[in-house]
Amino acid sequence: MTPKAGKAPKAALAPGTEPTAVEFLARLQARQSDVEQAKYQRYFKTGKGNYAEGDFFLGVRMGEVFTLAKEFAAMPPEEIEKLLEQDIHEARAGAVKIMALQTQKKKTTEQRRRNLYEMYLRRHDRINNWDLVDLGAGNVVGGWLMDKPRDPLYGLARSASMWERRTSIVATSAFIREGQLDDTFAIAEILLGDKEDLIHKAVGGWVRDAGRSSRERLLAFLDEHAATMPRTTLRYAIEHLGKEQRAYYLTLKDRVSPG
Repeated sequence: MTPKAGKAPKAALAPGTEPTAVEFLARLQARQSDVEQAKYQRYFKTGKGNYAEGDFFLGVRMGEVFTLAKEFAAMPPEEIEKLLEQDIHEARAGAVKIMALQTQKKKTTEQRRRNLYEMYLRRHDRINNWDLVDLGAGNVVGGWLMDKPRDPLYGLARSASMWERRTSIVATSAFIREGQLDDTFAIAEILLGDKEDLIHKAVGGWVRDAGRSSRERLLAFLDEHAATMPRTTLRYAIEHLGKEQRAYYLTLKDRVSPG
């Protein structure tokens, strides 16, 4: 799927042009690169039995996808959903990025934010890779729940879907930015026994980020769980601690599981 020689990306949307999924896809296709496609296939685990088995990457740099998303940021929800339905990973990435951009705009109505939140959860079957979750969960899900009960996140944390479980912790980014840390640590506790490495990484990363707002709470969490949490989670969580503190918590882990 290599572009013809001399083929250039289409020009920007004309003023007043309706941003549609069809046009977004045409612009995406014009940026296809076999080199980038090969990189994605190496970077994401798309082989049989892997977490991204069957996911199709067109071969467009994410920076270009995000640039397109900004240009198409006014896309209506029904067109965004058409992008989510695409097999092309970059199309779904563009859709989630557009959703996140819309929720961040002050002029976006509460009804639109609600629609985007509900679409994210309803079409989570299409938000099915770690990068797609990380693009939207904080703004679309966490942003909507900022002034509302957070019960939906606890339901997601107990989901059979790895991607829904990842959303539950990633969504707390919105709360961390406001210094609200309770849900991050509570959901992290629920996920500590998860079997998936991508959940281990997310839990460790978000606990670490919460710890930037409160070192005391991070250390209390580590004092309670360091010995039994997955090693990957621990390494991510202690990343920004001092050398001696990192060594201390790793020692606690080694006492329980020497390997």
